[in-house]
Parts: sequence; structure tokens; C-alpha cells
Amino acid sequence: MKENFTKYGSMSALQTDPRCMHAQAIQTGITPAPQNRAFFNNLITLYSNSNLHSLALRLFNSIPCPNTVTWTSIISAFSASPLAVRLFLSMLRQSATILPNARTMASLLKTCAFLNYDSIGPQLQALSFKLSLYENAFVGSAFVSLYCKTRDLDSARKVFDELSERDEVCFGAIINGLAQNKRPIDALRCFADTRREDALSSFHSISGALCAAAGLAMLEQCRIIHGHAVAIGMDSDVYVGTGLIDGYGKCGLVEEARRVFDELEVGLNIAGWNAMMAGYAQQGSVDLVVELFRLMERRGMKPDEYSILAVLTAFCNAGMDMEAERWFNRMKLQHGLEPRIEHYTCLVGVLGRAGRLEEAEKVVSTMPYEPDAAVWRVLLSSCVSNRNADMALRMSSKLLEMDPHDDSALVILANAFASTERWDGVKEVWKMMNDKRLRKEIGRSWIEVRGSVCVFFAGDRRHPRKDEIYTKLAELMDEIENLGYVPILDEMLHEVDEEEKRVSLRHHSEKVAVAFGLLDGVTPPGKPLRIVKNLRICKDCHEAFRYICMLTKSEIIVRDAHRYHRLLNGTCNCGNIW
Repeated sequence: MKENFTKYGSMSALQTDPRCMHAQAIQTGITPAPQNRAFFNNLITLYSNSNLHSLALRLFNSIPCPNTVTWTSIISAFSASPLAVRLFLSMLRQSATILPNARTMASLLKTCAFLNYDSIGPQLQALSFKLSLYENAFVGSAFVSLYCKTRDLDSARKVFDELSERDEVCFGAIINGLAQNKRPIDALRCFADTRREDALSSFHSISGALCAAAGLAMLEQCRIIHGHAVAIGMDSDVYVGTGLIDGYGKCGLVEEARRVFDELEVGLNIAGWNAMMAGYAQQGSVDLVVELFRLMERRGMKPDEYSILAVLTAFCNAGMDMEAERWFNRMKLQHGLEPRIEHYTCLVGVLGRAGRLEEAEKVVSTMPYEPDAAVWRVLLSSCVSNRNADMALRMSSKLLEMDPHDDSALVILANAFASTERWDGVKEVWKMMNDKRLRKEIGRSWIEVRGSVCVFFAGDRRHPRKDEIYTKLAELMDEIENLGYVPILDEMLHEVDEEEKRVSLRHHSEKVAVAFGLLDGVTPPGKPLRIVKNLRICKDCHEAFRYICMLTKSEIIVRDAHRYHRLLNGTCNCGNIW
């Protein structure tokens, strides 16, 4: 290859327009003959890298008897196009002696992953067995990426487990695939396996592990991975840095995320800035989000859809409907960005919470997208906070039309009826759920202790320290009642005995988790008590936590399904809007 370039053009010509190299070859009488094939194979790649794909295809068609490298070059050139698949099939039909190699297979698998061709994977897997390419780590990684992209995680894991040699590329593919498909625990286990198997860490594997830890708000895991990145000199990598900002932000440590951001600001791309703004947005820190947005513009960076989404999320979490509307309109007029359905969902949410339900419904009916479940659900939730049971009934029907087994549609509707004391409606909803054999999603809360996660359900008695937990919980509830806490019972069935309501409220999963976190040896002295919940925190638990943080002189941080709540000295950063 080097000899060819020395003969037909200097190595510096590689960095120039490939048409110049091609013209020079033509002038010197070099033709696409078999003896010159290596030069023209590389020229195809150069045309592709220069985004001159039509010229690459024209050159390919002029080469007589293309070999495997030639076919691979043109297939790789069109890896983002269905043409790559057609070229691959032509290659197989061309000659029995020209067979794909590992690079050919990996390039085609990249195409299938990009185009989401889930049906081709098993066929290519069978072909790779026949050609003895299946054990190749390069090909194996490509299969893992394809199956993860098409959400066939069992096949991805099977391919990964069957590889005899797994390098950092294989581990990066499976870790990222699992993390992005909501299998964070499995992703973190795979990351731990890299250490046990002495595989090198890559920015792919580290950023994937950070994504997994962020999804579970596992702060200690983020810190461990951060320490590992520092030890191997990868903490300054832009992808790792973005993962750290996202991880610390989703763990509620926006100050730590900002420290990483400030260290890497010069080298960060738009994703890093968006991650920092998203971290602030989850806290409802409007001023900081807008300040960062303005700074990004002054740095000459053009905001994208995710930048605006972070701003709208901040306004939504802060209940600032007028500002949210202003920024939503500015998105297209000032920044030339087309709002996506996520932006409309934010706007509907903030209008609904502000009591502007009719306007919110009008946005849903006029937006250029078919409303999805998230849009109807946020509007339905707004009906509860505004005590509008009639509208809630309509919104619930919309959700059930999309999915008759959506338990949230009926649970939120029951809450809407309860908020207006329409107890017959509440009973009818629960009867409907029983008839449909639907069960309300079980609330669970978890707390991280020295890198491990302890999960609690309402009334959970599985923990080895259960007696200590419930003794502590009883003490806390009695003491905060003496401080003025009054249980909020209005969302529970009217017919249920009041004492039964109190007992049920006392044993909510987040209260059990807080009691465990306040036991000796669980939360380090001076550190915030950190709880994550899979559902929205209930009003009573939020009220109880206000008093508990006053009683214990501690900070309680709760990440629920909507946002972060930082409770300190009896106040919460949410301002009772969530």
C-alpha cells in the first residue's frame, strides 16, 4: 500500500482532494488493473472519507475483478445506506472464491445497526459461523452492537458470552448496549468483569458504565468509575467527561458535575453542555440553566433540541409557565429548531400545573405529532393537582385507548376522583382494575450503601435489620408529630379506617428507606441521605421528610420519577411543585 502511494502520489496527497490523486494516476497512465488494485481500493476509501460517495461507486464499477478488499471498501463507504446490503449480496453472487472477511462483516453489521435491520442479524450470524468469522472479536463486537440496537439483549448477551477472546471493544459494546436498554445492573456487572478479565478499559466502556450508574442514581459507583478513569488517564476524555457530568447530575450532585464541567469546558462538545444543563434542570435551578445556555451561546456553540429541552424542563420543574411558553416559541423563531414531541410534553406539563388545562389540551390537539402516552399522562396528572375529575376521565380514556392494560391511567384517575372526594368514582376505578386484572405498579425506594443498593417496598420486612428499621421509623414519626406534622390522608379511600390509613402511610417505601438510612453506620456523618423512588413521591412522605430533616439536622435528597427534591431545614427546592 505504501509503495503504491509512493509510486502514484506522495503520502501528503492523502490529505488533499482524492480527485487530484485520481487525476494524477490517469495522467501517468495508471489504470484499475489487478496489479494496481491496492491503490484504487484505497482511493475508494478516500473518496468515501471526503463524502464523495458517487465518485467512489463510479470508481468501484470501473475496477475489473474486484477482490474482497475492494468489495469491503465500497461496502464500508455506504455503511449508512441500504446500498451496502445490496452490494454485499452482489459480492456473494459474484464468485465463490471471493468471500467476506471480518472487516466486511463488521461493516455490514454496522449498516444493519444503523438502519435497524433486525431480521438480517440471525442470517449474518449463520454466515459468519460458516466462514469461521464468529470468534473474531471485531465481528463479535459488531453483532453485540447490532442486537443491542435492535433491543434483542438476550442474543447480544449470548454472542458476548460465546466469544473466546473479549477485548475492550467487545466490553464497550455490551456495556453500552445494556446501559442504553435499561439494564443498568447487568451493565455494571459487565464493567466489573473487565477488571476481573484484565481487559483494557475504553472510553466506550467507562461512559457506558457511567450511564448505567446514572440511571440508578448510584453515586458511589459513579465515584468508583471516576477514580478508575483518573487512574488510567481517561478522565479528560470528552465522552468520559460527559458521562461524569451526566452521572453526577443524575445523582443529584450538581456541584460535583459542575466541577468536572469547569475542568473540561474548553474541550466539551454540545452533549457535555446539555448534560450539565439537564442536571440543573432536574433540580429546577432555572437561573443556572439559563446562565449556562447564555454562556454556551457566547462560546459560539449553537444550541440543539436537547439544549432547549433542558431549559423547558427547568421551567416546568419550577412551575414557570409564562417563561416556558416564551422559550418554546423562541425555539423555532430564534434558533431555527423544530420542536419535538418531548418539547410539547414539557409545555403541556407546565401549562397543566399552572391550572391552564384547556390551553394545555389545545396544545395537544394542535401539535404536529400524534399524542403519545407520555403527553396524555402528564395532562392526566395535571387534572389531579387541579382537582378536575371530569377532564381526568377523558384523559384516562385516551390512555386506555392506546393501551387497555395501562395501570397508570386508572391509578391517576382514582387519585383525581379522590382529590374531589368522589369516593364512588374511586371504588368504580378499583373495580375496573380488578375486572381487567390490573395491578398498580409497586412503589419501591432504594438507597446506596458502600456501592451496594438496598431496595425497599411498602411495609418491607426482608432486610436483616428490619427490627431496627421499624423501631427507628416509629420513633421518627412520633417525634415529627410532636413538631407539628399532620398526616395527609386525603388521597386514600374514604371508607378505610383512619388508623389503618395512618399505618399504611407510615410504612411507605420511601419512609422505610429513610429510616434505614438514619440507622448507625448506614449514611456517613455529615453526608446527605439519598433516596431514589421509581414513582412520584407522595404528598405525605414529602411533608414527613420536611419535618424529619428538621428533626435530624440532616439533608434528605429524593429522586422520584419526576425530579429531584432536596430537603434541608424544613424546605424543599421543589417549592411543592412536582
